[in-house]
Amino acid sequence: MSTIFLLIAGLALLVLGAEALVRGASKIAAAFGISPLVIGLTVVAFGTSAPELAVGAQAALAGSGDIALGNVIGSNIFNILVIIGLSAVIIPLVVHQQLVRWEVPLVIGLSILVLIMGMDGKLGRIEGVLLFLGLIAYVIFQIWKGRSESEEVQQEYAQEYGNGRGKSISQWALNVVLLAAGLGMLVLGADWLVESATTIALSLGVSELVIGLTIVAAGTSAPELATSAMAAVRGERDIAVGNAIGSNIFNILGVLGLTAALAPNGIAVPVSALRFDIPVMIAVAVAALPIFFTGYTIARWEGALFLALYGGYVLFLFLDAVEHWGLTLYSTAMLVFVIPIMALTLGVLAVRELRLHRQGRLAAPPSADNSPGS
Repeated sequence: MSTIFLLIAGLALLVLGAEALVRGASKIAAAFGISPLVIGLTVVAFGTSAPELAVGAQAALAGSGDIALGNVIGSNIFNILVIIGLSAVIIPLVVHQQLVRWEVPLVIGLSILVLIMGMDGKLGRIEGVLLFLGLIAYVIFQIWKGRSESEEVQQEYAQEYGNGRGKSISQWALNVVLLAAGLGMLVLGADWLVESATTIALSLGVSELVIGLTIVAAGTSAPELATSAMAAVRGERDIAVGNAIGSNIFNILGVLGLTAALAPNGIAVPVSALRFDIPVMIAVAVAALPIFFTGYTIARWEGALFLALYGGYVLFLFLDAVEHWGLTLYSTAMLVFVIPIMALTLGVLAVRELRLHRQGRLAAPPSADNSPGS
């Protein structure tokens, strides 16, 4: 019972800590004159990924590298399939943001890079440093590219995060306290979560990798889920999508990079992750690509499709973990029927939209008011 309580308390601290960190950091950044768009694409997207970073660093230093790796892979799968999927079910997502359509191919490329780096069985410290340097380059690019973003997107981010002007000393102090409290809760929550997750994995006889891919990944992705879902409810569709995609990039470059750099011997990459989990992460990123070009809109049925895919993925992990007799039948059905049908559907959509673009029928994105499925 105490282990379950520690798990729940750790997750709660991570969510509360991320919320406090994002609020404090975004207001401080705005007060220094950083544009709301850049705050949303960097400070907020990265701040909501702070639980993954805290858990990854704690797990690596505690010698639980499988939890750290599973956390990143599972979170990236969760961010696309569940967060974007649920946001699209709430309201069809019109993707006006040019950066998002550039970042989806980047997520695919980074996911493939993780597979290549891990083929020798581990992510070493040098590889971790290289990934983290990539994060610095990405932030610089975001700041530069954000200046050319559309006025519509700029106004959406300004409405959400403000311009930071006219802050009193008491407001400054409050933001600093929020920032410090958020960091403290993240550190403590990560420690409790890693300890309890490791204990649960041992008691259930499943691998730490599976725990990291499911319980830990879903828990540490809660801030992204809350931020994107609330943004979708408020009609802030670019924020809903940008937060999830930006977090995926930060998870690979920042979380995995820093975790590998901190771990004394790097992070071990199990064969099971190379054969299944990392390819699934790549496949999910690839599956998102055509959806971001289908009429500039992620429709409700596409969001529902993503949620169904995540359910199928989790069911496979469960059947595999308990060595259920139906695993072979389930895997065969997924490989022979479900996955090819979904891939064919997405492929047909992508080809159709590319043809429409070439014919000039999609000269401008549709407005949020006349989006398909809304």
